[in-house]
Amino acid sequence: MSDFSGHVPGSREYRRLLAGLFFAGVATFAQLYATQAILPAVAADVPTSPSAAALTVSASTLGLATAVIPWSIVADRIGRVPAMTIGLIAATIIAGATPFAPDLGILLALRLLEGVALGAVPAVALAYLSEEVDGRYVAAAAGSYISGTTVGGLSGRVVSGWIAEGAGWRWGVASVAALCVVAAVIFLLLIPASRGFVPGRARTMRGLSVRRRLWLNLRSRVQLALYAQGFLLMGGFVAVYNYLGFHLSEPPFALAPAVVTMLFLVYLAGTVSSPRAGALAVRHGRLPVLIACTVVMATGAGLMFIPVLPAVVVGLVAFTAGFFGAHAVASGWTPVAADPRARAQASSLYYLGYYAGSSVFGWALGLVFGSVGWGWFLGVILAMCAVAAAIAVWALRSSRSPSP
Repeated sequence: MSDFSGHVPGSREYRRLLAGLFFAGVATFAQLYATQAILPAVAADVPTSPSAAALTVSASTLGLATAVIPWSIVADRIGRVPAMTIGLIAATIIAGATPFAPDLGILLALRLLEGVALGAVPAVALAYLSEEVDGRYVAAAAGSYISGTTVGGLSGRVVSGWIAEGAGWRWGVASVAALCVVAAVIFLLLIPASRGFVPGRARTMRGLSVRRRLWLNLRSRVQLALYAQGFLLMGGFVAVYNYLGFHLSEPPFALAPAVVTMLFLVYLAGTVSSPRAGALAVRHGRLPVLIACTVVMATGAGLMFIPVLPAVVVGLVAFTAGFFGAHAVASGWTPVAADPRARAQASSLYYLGYYAGSSVFGWALGLVFGSVGWGWFLGVILAMCAVAAAIAVWALRSSRSPSP
């Protein structure tokens, strides 16, 4: 076993680690959501329905969801950094081919494969953090990583939306691919080699099978509750961003596509809230911060019932900040609460639930939106937040997981 105790804030390696993972988050999530801001343009070009156009987002997140566990197995054998490197390189190559897709079917296939490759980063990043950072600072470090994912999600949406406004959605997607090449190169230059990683075959429980490592997590009430947070909250979050553009392009708003794209700048609220939530979790405990962030998210959804643009914008800010705060706490809690022999699988299962929620609700809530309207759509979102909070209180209140 390694006797490495972990990097601490202030050290050069700690700064390089956070910066490297920040750019990995940018490279991953800019690609993952590159089509979300341009769904109305995709729907008009194909042409197809809003829920069918949203499959370009669901396909990538579905590919990621199915790949996180295989990537965790690969990372246990070859190492965390090599696995993330391979995934990012493969994803950027596929992203370069996506703008040339001749029809929706091939576009969806490429987006699915892109998601599979991108699965390497979320499957491994938090396990890498838990091994390389001193345990006292993992929650704060995880918040910094999540802030990188918000910048990636924002840049992917805004860049594609702005470019697509003048040059078409294909050029919008191509511009995001170019951005991700730059971010991936910076990641490769900055990320420190693993020091706390021990190959799976050399761990204390020699011969521990992948099935056994998965079972160690799946039998844990704490782990299942954390996976439920990702499934429900991410599902609601992606659904709102998938269909908000369609909602705001209709009366009484009737906003132009370029104006709708500007609203994705609200993602910056998540860039601020995720590291802040991690720091608050260190100070006040994970569960109170998780519940508070979920309440903020639900409050934001409630404000978006009001058919006035300033109320929608304020609601979207609160909704986004609350979601990313909750995600930062839950995702950072997952590997810390897991059996040390199965941390990579714990993070992978969290992201399996997280992106399964994105894929399922990102598509299914479009049927709600299309059939019964925005009000009922938001009602389902509020119900999902309430269920997530109830599960957290029930399962995590008496958790004996390590303190922040």
